[in-house]
Amino acid sequence: MKNTLYGTTVDGGTSNAGTVFSITTTGTEKVLYSFAGGSDGAIPGAGLIDVNGTLYGTTYMGGRKNYGTVFSVTTTGKEKVLYSFSGSPDGAYPRASLIDVNGTLYGTTFGGGGGCSSYGCGTVFSVTTGGDEKVLYAFAGGSRDGANPDASLINVNGTLYGTTGYGGGASVYGTVFSATTKGRETVLYRFSGGSDGAFPDAGLINVKGTLYGTTAGGGVAGCQIGCGTVFTITTRGKKKTLYRFGGSPDGGYPAASLIDVSGTLYGTTAYGGGSKCRSGCGTVFSVTTSGTETVLHRFRGGSDGSKPFAGLLDIAGTLYGTAEDRYPKCHSGADCGTVFALAP
Repeated sequence: MKNTLYGTTVDGGTSNAGTVFSITTTGTEKVLYSFAGGSDGAIPGAGLIDVNGTLYGTTYMGGRKNYGTVFSVTTTGKEKVLYSFSGSPDGAYPRASLIDVNGTLYGTTFGGGGGCSSYGCGTVFSVTTGGDEKVLYAFAGGSRDGANPDASLINVNGTLYGTTGYGGGASVYGTVFSATTKGRETVLYRFSGGSDGAFPDAGLINVKGTLYGTTAGGGVAGCQIGCGTVFTITTRGKKKTLYRFGGSPDGGYPAASLIDVSGTLYGTTAYGGGSKCRSGCGTVFSVTTSGTETVLHRFRGGSDGSKPFAGLLDIAGTLYGTAEDRYPKCHSGADCGTVFALAP
C-alpha cells in the first residue's frame, strides 16, 4: 500500500451513501466500495485505519437500525459490517476514526449510550476485529461530564484520551477526558468559552508526553462563535492556549486534529483565510509548540477547493489532505471535493 492513500467520502457512489476510495500520490483514484445505505452502512464521515493490511472504519448511519456501523474493507474492496449500533445502551452515530490498541479497536459514538436525554450523550466503546462490541463509558453530560464526542481517541501508555464537543459545565463548551480500557473516565478540563476556547471537535495528538488539540470556536471575537484555538494540555489537566485564530487572514474553525512533523504542528481551518469564499475558503497552517502560527495555503475555491474539514497526512515531507468543496458541482447539486498535496 506504499504511495497509495485510502479514504472515505460521505456522499456519492452508486447509492449516494458514500464510498471508500484509494488514490495514489500521483493522483490516480479508484472507488473500492460504494455503500448501499442500508444494512451495510451509510455516510462514512471518518477516516480509515490499517490493521495488518485490512482497513477499518465507521459509518455515521446505516446498519440494522440506522444508528451507524463499524466495518472492515480490504484493499480490493470487500466490505464487511463488524457491528451495527442500536442506540441505547451501545451508542449511536459514530463520527470518528477508530484506533488499534493491541489488536482491539476503540472509538466513540456521538449519541446513544443511555445518558442525557433519549438521544444520548455518546459513548466510548471497544470492538474486536471479530465484531464483539463493548461500551466502556456512556457520557452523562450536564455540568460536570462531557457529551457528544466527535473525535477519535489516542492511546498514551495504555490510557485513552479524547474530547467531547459539548458538556462539561453550565455553558456546555466541551471537555478533554481520559478513560481506561476498563471504562473509568475522568474529565481533565472543561472549556469555558471566550478566550479559553470552545467546542473541541477534533482529537488530540501526543508530542513527547504533552497533548495538543484544537477548538472549533472561542478564542477571539469574530466568526460568530469565535474563530477557534490551538491548545496544549498535560495528562493531568493543565491547559494552555497556544494560538487564537482571527478568521482573516489566518483562518477560522479548525475542525481537524493536528499532526506533528519534526516538532512542528500542522493543521487545517475549515473557514477563514481570505475573502474568496463566503466566510473564507479555509487554510493549511503550521504552528510551533511555542505558539507561532504561519499560514501555508489559503484556499481559493473553484478548482483549488475549499473547506478542508479533515486533517493532514505527512508522506516524505509532503502534506496530503482533502477539501470538501470544489466546482463544478456534482449531479446532486453539492460540491464534490478534492484531494490535495502541499509541500510546506
